[in-house]
Amino acid sequence: MNSSALRQTILIEPTFEAWREAVRPLLSAGISPEFIDLADTESGATESLFATEPPASTGSGSQVHVPRSYIERATVVACHRDAARWNLLYRLLFRLQSDRNLLKLDIDDDVAEFRRLEHQVKRDLHKMHAFVRFRKIETDAGEHFVAWYEPAHRVLELAASFFAERFAVMQWTIMTPDASVHWDPSEKQLAFASGVAREHAPKTDDFEDLWRTYYSSIFNPARTNMNAMRSEMPVRYWKNLPELHTLPKLLTEAEGRVETMISRQPKLTAASFVPGDHSLPVLQEAIHACQGCELYRCATQPVFGRGPARARLMFIGEQPGDEEDRAGEPFIGPAGRLLDTLLSEADIDRSSTYVTNAVKHFKFTERGKRRIHENPRTSEIFACRPWLVAEIEAVQPEIVVCLGATASKSLFGSNFGLMRERGKVLASPYAERVIATLHPSAILRATDPERADQMRSMLLSDLNLASASLSLRS
Repeated sequence: MNSSALRQTILIEPTFEAWREAVRPLLSAGISPEFIDLADTESGATESLFATEPPASTGSGSQVHVPRSYIERATVVACHRDAARWNLLYRLLFRLQSDRNLLKLDIDDDVAEFRRLEHQVKRDLHKMHAFVRFRKIETDAGEHFVAWYEPAHRVLELAASFFAERFAVMQWTIMTPDASVHWDPSEKQLAFASGVAREHAPKTDDFEDLWRTYYSSIFNPARTNMNAMRSEMPVRYWKNLPELHTLPKLLTEAEGRVETMISRQPKLTAASFVPGDHSLPVLQEAIHACQGCELYRCATQPVFGRGPARARLMFIGEQPGDEEDRAGEPFIGPAGRLLDTLLSEADIDRSSTYVTNAVKHFKFTERGKRRIHENPRTSEIFACRPWLVAEIEAVQPEIVVCLGATASKSLFGSNFGLMRERGKVLASPYAERVIATLHPSAILRATDPERADQMRSMLLSDLNLASASLSLRS
């Protein structure tokens, strides 16, 4: 190998075919990538030759090996605008001659970069499929649909077949700064030409007003997520999307439209199933007929509260768990057993308390043979609240302890901050004295032992507060 040889610069038109023609003799000669610099013709680089004889071949004389999978993926990567892509493609191709499994080695730096560029081009291709907007113009030959689009990479050739298949009966042209493509349905073939500046494209047509009207009619303000929208539809594409010209107005009106949509929704609630007689035996019998929300369809049975009819202390949990759902009794599972332990430590006799849940049916997701707890939605908490209010009116406890966020929100509303308000004696529209605290299941789910101990201490402290508050009123 001639150490005095300079690195040769070879200029390439920005197409995969041009690159392949340039590297074919280099690979056949076994020229190592370290002696080659492949650059775009528009990069401003100057083509050069070796100062002396080209370096001696490093190949073994064996037949050149080019995997089909490499060709398919390299065709995509070649569309990227990264100036280093040509050298990367040759470096990988050269290394594939001695390691045919190279592309499976994800931790290799070249392979990782190859995959990254491929992903970015494919994402840009997807964006082009989604964001191209045609405008109609009238010509002597009839209707002609024209679109101007500015992709991040040179993906027009990759994208053209998609549009030819989707709009096969239309005469259309897509123009980009790099190249243009025309489709004539009578000839059924694609014709490529040079790029076109934005000012040469049609500005608007009659269809745009119709399209904006349609977009406005299907715009759902309740599902608008601007962060997700910017992620999937970057702002730089917006100028070419006529429907987004109306977006600021739609967003301004969104809040009012959401309120109107909510006001028109039927209010699913258990109120019509709750009898006028709020005595516990009557309520316990009536709840089996409740269909105030959809949770009754999958649960084994509703789980009503248990305890003395005139208990001074009432505990409200979230919802029944798997064991409670099967047995029809509240707080008999792992969380209930932990609660029993903590009540004992706080000198509270559970048999003297009334224990219930904000939501009366078990909400779960099936995973194999297991039923995994799923948090109830705000609408489900609201739907079940008439049963809870009826229980509070029947028992008339002196103090209500809300175990967890769901129970707390049932009495205080969806904006209640549990960790901000815990450890205090509060007043609720439904109960005069309420203490909001952690649910025992939160302690059981904690993965950090130190955090679990801290949460246990918080809950025990709040139980002691409830006990002390009762003693003060005795």
